[in-house]
Amino acid sequence: MKIFELLDSLLLPATSFVRAKSPPLTRVQKRMLAVMGLSGAALIAGCAAVQTTESGAVGVDRKQYMSSLVSEQALVQEAQKQYTSIVSQARAQGALDTNTAQTNRVKTIAQRLIGQVGVFRPDAIQWNWEVHVLNSDEVNAWCMPGGKIAVYSGMINQLKLTDAELAAVIGHEMAHALREHSREQVSQQVAADVGLSVLSALTGSAATADLGGKLTEVMFTLPNSRTHETEADRMGVELAARAGYDPRAAITLWQKMGSLSAGSAPPEFLSTHPSAASRTADLTRIAEQVMPLYEAAK
Repeated sequence: MKIFELLDSLLLPATSFVRAKSPPLTRVQKRMLAVMGLSGAALIAGCAAVQTTESGAVGVDRKQYMSSLVSEQALVQEAQKQYTSIVSQARAQGALDTNTAQTNRVKTIAQRLIGQVGVFRPDAIQWNWEVHVLNSDEVNAWCMPGGKIAVYSGMINQLKLTDAELAAVIGHEMAHALREHSREQVSQQVAADVGLSVLSALTGSAATADLGGKLTEVMFTLPNSRTHETEADRMGVELAARAGYDPRAAITLWQKMGSLSAGSAPPEFLSTHPSAASRTADLTRIAEQVMPLYEAAK
């Protein structure tokens, strides 16, 4: 069914009371009602333009639209709950921080990167950062809202990452948290849900919002947008450079990722991190831009 036909069918109950007193609404009028309803729903969702971070040397300064229905505090609390569950499960399975040397290496790199987050957002220095290594063949890493980091041993072992390449991975994931990309995606979903609730009210169907479920979805299922990926790439490179790690390692990292996925299903890390043909070129340009920061930090 085409979208306008769907809107027509959904709006039939809502317009029946009008027909009793006036001529039938035209299809165009009904479509306008649908647009007005959805636009009103977006306003109800309370989306407002915010600047989550400073632009840094790499110039990440895009305004983001966040819903007042999805507060930063609520999402951080939900992230803490989910992270605690994941860590507890890994511990019970004997898969948490099993390699002491590897764990210390990851935590040392992460701490150096955390020491640089103030350039993008000073409040993040006070976040309750947590870092763990999960013993798994999966090639993956992530950082939840509020600074909950996990690096999978498969990422380190299979790619044979150098410290600088590992810094590029962790810095990239930290940048997603600093920019609150998860909150941005959840806000978009909530706004869409509020819009759907307008139609749900007309049809009598139920529409519910589940913050925990939405966080899980955006963290582990839905791909990041190309814009989010570019921002995380650039900010991650700058964090690495300021922490004294060669920013050019981000280029070799993605080359390794590409080689790993050649001729087979991409690793989990790539399945939620779409790669563009221009990615290497952009990383090369940004790495050159932040080289003075790296030279000063060495």
